[in-house]
Amino acid sequence: MNPIITQHSADTRRAALEPQQFPPLELVNRPTVPTEQAAHYLLRRPQTLRGWHSQGTYPDGLRPVRLNGRLGWPVAGIRRVLGVAA
Repeated sequence: MNPIITQHSADTRRAALEPQQFPPLELVNRPTVPTEQAAHYLLRRPQTLRGWHSQGTYPDGLRPVRLNGRLGWPVAGIRRVLGVAA
């Protein structure tokens, strides 16, 4: 019996192997950032932040908002949690 082999494109393999690059937090001037970027700044996995949202157990000031069906994490809240001046 042959195992199922999944073929991925070169772009998909490269995206899975290369870490995403995000600008330093002090250069972010948007009011919210996506889950992956917020997780990067908070040194957590994106799934951890999704769990926080699901359970309503996020740190004070870090309550995400829904933007077109996706979570947007407030940059001011991220800075507050990290103790970084705005």
